[in-house]
Amino acid sequence: MALAALILLLGGCGGGGASSSSKVATAQVRARDFHISAPKQLPAGEVDIAFHNKGPNDHELLVIRRDGEEEEELPARPSGLTIDEEGLGSAVAGALEPGEKGVRHLRVKLRPGHYELICNMAGHYYGGMQAEVTVQ
Repeated sequence: MALAALILLLGGCGGGGASSSSKVATAQVRARDFHISAPKQLPAGEVDIAFHNKGPNDHELLVIRRDGEEEEELPARPSGLTIDEEGLGSAVAGALEPGEKGVRHLRVKLRPGHYELICNMAGHYYGGMQAEVTVQ
């Protein structure tokens, strides 16, 4: 029994993939100027996103449901430097506010479909800080 628990615990500790234990999957997401790396697929349901900000700047994370809107651009604020988060409405499945280097966690409930993970700090999304994820 203890060996099985240890295997489940270690399964959530590495790589860029997702694992599940106790019905909560863990996804490792890494951000560094100007790139986000994330698993291409995640399971539906509760997901704990371990967001690793590798710096050197503050980064935030928005999880945006994009079903049927893959071709549509996200709504920009008048400045043209960030996405209008209020304009996204219920498409935002979860968000982490800006934070320094280190690891923070975001727990979200994901339905099957397509999502986009972005950093919405000024110029970051438009500089390429986004990753597409399919939830099954």
